[in-house]
Amino acid sequence: MQRRQFLTAAVGLAAWAAAEAAPAAGASPRAEDDVRAARAWNASRRHQATRFGDIAYVERGTGPVALFLHGFPLNGFQWRGAFDRLSGQRRCIAPDSMGLGFTRVAAGQGVTPSDQADMLAAFLDKLGIASVDLVANDSGGAVAQIFVTRFPDRVRTLLLTNCDVEPDSPPPALQPVLALAREGTYPDQWLVPWFKDSMLARSPQGFGGMCFSDPSQPTDAAVAMYFGPLVATPASKALVNAYALGLDPNPLAGIEAALRRCRVPTRIVWGMADDIFAKESPDYLDRVLPNSRGVRRLPRAKLFWPEEYPDVVADEARTLWGV
Repeated sequence: MQRRQFLTAAVGLAAWAAAEAAPAAGASPRAEDDVRAARAWNASRRHQATRFGDIAYVERGTGPVALFLHGFPLNGFQWRGAFDRLSGQRRCIAPDSMGLGFTRVAAGQGVTPSDQADMLAAFLDKLGIASVDLVANDSGGAVAQIFVTRFPDRVRTLLLTNCDVEPDSPPPALQPVLALAREGTYPDQWLVPWFKDSMLARSPQGFGGMCFSDPSQPTDAAVAMYFGPLVATPASKALVNAYALGLDPNPLAGIEAALRRCRVPTRIVWGMADDIFAKESPDYLDRVLPNSRGVRRLPRAKLFWPEEYPDVVADEARTLWGV
C-alpha cells in the first residue's frame, strides 16, 4: 500500500511539474458557441430560497460537488467552459453572488465578501451539501478564503486563481471603480456603455483589454449575460455599487493567521499578465497555506483567464481532486 501511495504521489507531482513547464494553450469561447451556451445556461438556471434571498445557480453533472465562485462584475456563466470539461467527474454548481448576476437579494441584505461566505453556507445547507471542492477567481477568491477559514470542514480542496489576498485587497487598480461606486455611478459610467457596445467592451481600454488576453473576448453573448442584469434597474445598479464598496476596506484584513491553520489541499494558478492583482500574490498564498500544492504561472493570461483557458482549469482540478 505504501508503495502504491508513493507511486500515486509521484505521478501527481510529475503531472504538475509538466504543467508548470508547458505553455498553456487558450480555448477562448467562440462567438457562435457562446450564443448557444448562454441559451443553455439561462434555461438551466434555478433559484434556491435562503434568508439571504433567492440564490441563482446552474448545476451540471453528478458525484461529489464542486462549487465555482465567479469574479466581479461577472456571474456563474464565467465557468461554462469548466463545466463542459468537469461535469463528468463532479456535480458542478456555479451560484451567482449577491449583487451580481441573477440572484434576487433579500431587502436590506449586505453583499460584502463576509456576507457572501455566510450565504454560501446557507445555500449549501438548503441543497443538502456537506462539503465541496472549491474553485474561485477574483473577488470570488476572497470569498473562498473567508469560507475555507470559517467552514474548514466543508472544503475538501481549494483551487485559487487570480484573486484578492490580504496584502493586496482591494488592489490599487480598483480605486477608480470604488470612487465611482461611492458616487453611485459605477454601473452607469462603465457597465452601461459596455453593455450597449460590445466592441467597446472588447477594446484595449475596455473590460476586455483590462481582463482578457484574447481580443475576441468577451463575446457578445458574454457581455449580455454579465452586464444585462446589472444595468436593468436602479435597484440592480445600487447593488452593484454596494458589491464594489464591500471590497473596501480590506475584507481579508487579519485572515492570514487563519489561513496558516488551513489544512485544505490548495493549488494556485495565476495569470501573470494580470495588471490588477500583484504578481507576488501567488507566492504569498503558497507561503501562507500549509497544504499548498504549489503555483502554476500562465505567462500570457490576465485576470479572467479561466474563461480563456478552461482546459487549464479542468486539468488542474482533476489533478487536485485525484481523478
